[in-house]
Amino acid sequence: MVTAAATFGRSGSHDFILLRASAIVMVLYSLFMAGFFLSTPDVTYQVWSGLFANIWMKVFTMLALSSVLIHGWIGIWQVSTDYVKASGLRAFIQLVFSVGLIAVWLTGLFVLWGV
Repeated sequence: MVTAAATFGRSGSHDFILLRASAIVMVLYSLFMAGFFLSTPDVTYQVWSGLFANIWMKVFTMLALSSVLIHGWIGIWQVSTDYVKASGLRAFIQLVFSVGLIAVWLTGLFVLWGV
């Protein structure tokens, strides 16, 4: 069996499960953040930094950022292999999106954990 090196998962069904799981995490994070903004009348720096001082919020945020990375990685691979027939252009598009996704994830890591 031939496996595609560009996919995040090991197979199509594995990618399917990763996409759904990452989407659920992103929805939960979005709902939490929307609830936070709706329930907090005045979001100041102290309130914001207090929220992210909690370890569970840092972990939840990294989980959400990891979900964005996984979802974006699989999504751009699927869309580009379906619609971009020129292999050089497809590789370039995948490279640009992959570097961007990794940059977002690393930025979140450095901001949250001060690495």
